[in-house]
Amino acid sequence: MKKLWLIFAQSVTISLAALFVLQTFRPDLLNGNDAEITVTQVEPTPAISRQNITSYNAAAKKAMPSVVNIFTSKESQANESPFMDDPLFRHFFGDQFNDIPQRENSLGSGVIVTTDGLILTNHHVIEAADEIEVALADGRTVPARVVGSDPETDLAVLKVDMKDLPAVTFGHSDKLAIGDVVLAIGNPFGVGQAVTQGIVSALGRNHLGINTFENFIQTDAPINPGNSGGALVDTEGNLIGINSAIYSRSGGSMGIGFAIPVSLAQQVMEQIIRQGGVTRGWIGIEAQDITPELAESFKLKEVRGALIAGVMRGGPADKAGIKPGDILLEVNGNAVMDSSDMLNLISSLKPGQLATVKIVRNQAEQKLSIPIGKRPKLQARVN
Repeated sequence: MKKLWLIFAQSVTISLAALFVLQTFRPDLLNGNDAEITVTQVEPTPAISRQNITSYNAAAKKAMPSVVNIFTSKESQANESPFMDDPLFRHFFGDQFNDIPQRENSLGSGVIVTTDGLILTNHHVIEAADEIEVALADGRTVPARVVGSDPETDLAVLKVDMKDLPAVTFGHSDKLAIGDVVLAIGNPFGVGQAVTQGIVSALGRNHLGINTFENFIQTDAPINPGNSGGALVDTEGNLIGINSAIYSRSGGSMGIGFAIPVSLAQQVMEQIIRQGGVTRGWIGIEAQDITPELAESFKLKEVRGALIAGVMRGGPADKAGIKPGDILLEVNGNAVMDSSDMLNLISSLKPGQLATVKIVRNQAEQKLSIPIGKRPKLQARVN
């Protein structure tokens, strides 16, 4: 009996000692109700290396010497005054007041494109001006003459008799992407040369009713009156557009500005320099876009093409057999997406050449040959 009690006492002592050791060094083995928690830790992602651009000074410094301020004036007659309708005014001054010349002044901007003095600007900046003065970035002023202009793209080329001028470097507007940073350089409100910064908001803007031929770069870089004809440049200071127009309800910038791509400006400029103007193809039609409703009405497979709304009698299209109601699908194998696309395709053809067009008439496709004519000049606006 004494022996059994001793064995029992030793067993309890050993058990208590084992329990004490476990409680001290491995308490997790005693907590059987607590499940083990496994945490998956994501490795730190290495920071993306980015160039922190804090200034566009280099781009501005490169382009600003090539941008000029343009001051124009034209003579107008005093009979445009509202006082001429006042009988008392006419009693004292009579018709003599009609002979008193008045001067109208305006301002804009331009870009030096050659070292020997050729300057690219907007047509509306120099339209009807009989005196043009150009102020260089270094403060020098010099008279300028018009080499030629193109109202349908709102572009003009001036010439000043100076040498060794800082010509701009032409960039690649066809490589622009939405979101690219751009700088607008010009003479806003006549305060002097200024630089504003923004991004490309959209590309290929058309159907705005600003020009006949539209393919605008839209930007939110502030463009104001006086910026017209100035430079839109990339972050390396290369010319990518000519600032042309703004959308505004107040007369100032509202973050919607439009620039003519330098690719188009260069084509027009080269023709103006060579021949004093731009020659374009023409077939004598009026067209409108195909809408989903029209596509359904004409049972077209796609919503594309240009609906011929009118044909000039005796014009190239009339002689070729084009009729109102036809739908133009292709010009020389190039697909026509809308009326603007059609206008650009036809205008790029040389007068005298024969073009092949695909049309849809009575739900049947057919091809016709049209001799391309010369597009008539746009009539000057009467102010």
